Amino acid sequence: MSEQLPGGGIELSPDEIEALDARWSSCWTPSEVAQRLAGVSAPWYVAAGWALDLFRGRQTRAHGDIEIAIPAASFPEIRRRFPGYIFDAAGSGRIWEDATPEVLAAVHQTWLRDPVAGNYLVDVFREPHDGDTWICRRDERIRFPYSDIIRHTQDGIPYLAPELVLLFKAKHVRRKDQSDFDETVPHLTLAQRRTLAELLGRVHPGHPWITHL
Repeated sequence: MSEQLPGGGIELSPDEIEALDARWSSCWTPSEVAQRLAGVSAPWYVAAGWALDLFRGRQTRAHGDIEIAIPAASFPEIRRRFPGYIFDAAGSGRIWEDATPEVLAAVHQTWLRDPVAGNYLVDVFREPHDGDTWICRRDERIRFPYSDIIRHTQDGIPYLAPELVLLFKAKHVRRKDQSDFDETVPHLTLAQRRTLAELLGRVHPGHPWITHL
């Protein structure tokens, strides 16, 4: 993705940003997303907080939205699964409705919108990759085959490996991120802890989570 944001779009006011919670209130669950994406060829997975709950086998907190991630080049296949819906791009407090290819090339978040209700249903991250190799958006030196980073629940829902979810959460460490870290680390294997510590050392040197791994 480009670091230069495109022109246009709608800059959200503080009131509009606060109102987004209501617009996400009817978002889909991981099971509902999996049903709608059944049979797609693109490797996809549930990301962020929901991924950690899928890893732990139960919902541990409320989620204001749901994020999934796909290889950027696979977006057209995913888009075809939702005729009648609209994909808006989002970034830096701005929304580009029915995003053009130029906008999609510049930002990685894409919000699926119900055009009737105006509500958002799922946030699709379009991630960098090299064929079947996943590339970390935070540090392109970090690369793994998709087969190594996607886990599945017993009923087949794909989710991102928890050590990578926590790597992304380490950037801001909001209250919910710290809670997710505290609740997840006891369930990680020694190998997963070592991987997370190594990756944190590369992306966020000196991060306080490293000492707890």
